[in-house]
Amino acid sequence: MEVKTSLSVVVPVYNEAERLPKTLRRLHEYLADSPFSYEIVVVLDGPTDGTREVLAAIAGKITNLRVIDHGVNRGKGAAVKDGMFQASGRVRLFTDADNSTDIAHLGQMLPLFDQGYDVVIASRNSKDAAGARQTVPQPLHRWLLGRIGNLIARLLVLPGIWDTHCGFKAFRAEAAERIFSHSEIDGWGFDIEVLVLARALNYKIGIIPAHWINDDRSNMRLRSYMRALMDIVRLRARLRRFPTN
Repeated sequence: MEVKTSLSVVVPVYNEAERLPKTLRRLHEYLADSPFSYEIVVVLDGPTDGTREVLAAIAGKITNLRVIDHGVNRGKGAAVKDGMFQASGRVRLFTDADNSTDIAHLGQMLPLFDQGYDVVIASRNSKDAAGARQTVPQPLHRWLLGRIGNLIARLLVLPGIWDTHCGFKAFRAEAAERIFSHSEIDGWGFDIEVLVLARALNYKIGIIPAHWINDDRSNMRLRSYMRALMDIVRLRARLRRFPTN
């Protein structure tokens, strides 16, 4: 694929009629003043709440916006994967539609690519990166589920990374295309999968501290957590057979 832009920002979107306009306006505000070329790639993953209509109403005000519409809900992992493949940037970032991690974190990420990193992620855990913090804490049940899931991930497939699910991860184009060509998880477990694949493929992973603002209007349910845990178990078995060359 011919690279036409310096940066692609992929935004996977399910039912985000309330939050998406604010997020897109913030992306536009930040990127419009940047010295590099960019595109914003919104992937509609079968929303049912009027997100399409809201997006259509503001699309003309957002510079360099592209929209991919799945038509039906295929899962966050599928949405990010599709966006990564259709993106054209030399660096490809995906960020959640709730804007819990502000796009200004990009300023900390880009220098790490200049230092030789292939994948750079934001972490809400200070054990990954000093200075990481959460302004609005998660509800106790979500915090516990997240900690349990991360513990299982660290024990089975991903030692050393304490926050796998912060929705702000960037990849060099070549790394993105290679990693996502091997990804199989369409649901929430894909965050762990792409990091496991990055390590298996010997890509260098950098971590920056996130200033994360929780939004309780999450689309993730208990059933999704359970599926993500099962994905980790299957991923461990798959990793034993995974070719690294």
